[in-house]
Amino acid sequence: MAISSFADLLEEARRQPDPQRLLFVCTRAELPDHPSEEQRRRFEQGEGGVLTPMLCVDKTPDELSDMAALVAESEATSVEWDIVFVAAMADQGGPELAERHLQRMVESLKMGSVDQFLAFDRAGEVVGFQ
Repeated sequence: MAISSFADLLEEARRQPDPQRLLFVCTRAELPDHPSEEQRRRFEQGEGGVLTPMLCVDKTPDELSDMAALVAESEATSVEWDIVFVAAMADQGGPELAERHLQRMVESLKMGSVDQFLAFDRAGEVVGFQ
């Protein structure tokens, strides 16, 4: 199944033969340190910038009904974000294993490695990167 929305992700995760755990890293777009004029211009137009991890959480597919539920939960933390990166894993090994995988996701994202994760905007639409 091609995943083109957050709803597709939840549906596919629920269909897996093994229970799944979804790992979320919410990021905020920011200007890089010492931006050039071009970087600043693009950022002001809603393009470019760096994605800084702001919030991590793991959930089972049944703990979320839709993207609005994830957004509402994150708003309760007062942490603002623009793009959420998602990975899935079999729900085995407890919260400690999920935490280790979340930390690896954060480190990968800090290094600019985004290709191995799904990315969604706050509306639940897939985001692609060039």
